[in-house]
Amino acid sequence: MAPWAGSEASSLNPLRALWLALAAAFLLTLLLQLVPPSLLPGCALFQDLIRYGKTKLGGPRRPAVCRAFDVPKRYFSHFYVISVLWNGFLLWFLTQSLFLGVPFPHWLHRLLRILGAAQFQGGELALSAFLVLVFLWLHSLRRLFECFYVSVFSNAVIHLVQYCFGLVYYVLVGLTVLSQVPLDGRNVYVIGKNLLMQARWFHILGMMMFFWSSAHQYKCHVILGNLRKNKAGVVIHCNHRIPFGDWFEYVSSPNYLAELMIYISMAVTFGFHNLTWWLVVTYVFFSQALSAFLSHKFYKSKFVSYPKHRKAFLPFLF
Repeated sequence: MAPWAGSEASSLNPLRALWLALAAAFLLTLLLQLVPPSLLPGCALFQDLIRYGKTKLGGPRRPAVCRAFDVPKRYFSHFYVISVLWNGFLLWFLTQSLFLGVPFPHWLHRLLRILGAAQFQGGELALSAFLVLVFLWLHSLRRLFECFYVSVFSNAVIHLVQYCFGLVYYVLVGLTVLSQVPLDGRNVYVIGKNLLMQARWFHILGMMMFFWSSAHQYKCHVILGNLRKNKAGVVIHCNHRIPFGDWFEYVSSPNYLAELMIYISMAVTFGFHNLTWWLVVTYVFFSQALSAFLSHKFYKSKFVSYPKHRKAFLPFLF
């Protein structure tokens, strides 16, 4: 490890500051939702910005100015189209640099330096970042497939601000992963010049966690999609029903829990110690917890027979 690696690890670069700010914002938002409504002044715009899909139905009455910025929730697929293309683009550059010695383009190297990437001499394993970027691309590809062939979208909506944030989010996440690559100038620095020699036990553990979490998320999305189909697989309605099976027996939003586990698997693949990625995980935790909490409130208000033992997000806890 380079002698300056310790100072780099503790510095608050632009990427870390951004993820920390996002995590803090969603933590504050979640805490505000836990406060009794009578103790807080109502704000329709605020509620409209933090809710999407079915949870907008359980919120306060939406003024016309809010409805003017509605975007169909089915546009979620656009997020994954952007992610597959952009992060596939980044993965191509990283693969060429790792295996063919092709340096990063000047514009990409300059952008990574602006975001906080530093000149490491082995401070981070190149294989870790490569695997995480592969995981991110595979995750986006699977979610894109699910949007087209598994999920059944109703006429639910999201806010235009949420839509724009979703488009930027996957671009930012890919750049965050790539900024963790150890660089030597515009080239990737590989210890011993052999990528396979960097393989560690936590890479295997992270990979197992990633596929395990992805399988459960896929299964949960299949369960949700099947609630609106008949036995022949034909969509017959777009109403909300109580889901059962797999992790739904423990929490109301196991797909959000699986999303968190997917990001934790990437933190494991980074070797547990990557502060930047743990800030990403912290943001994902609070954002998914907020969505799960609002979904849980919706289910409980809509269904009198909703299972009492189910938690919102974390089994037996929350």
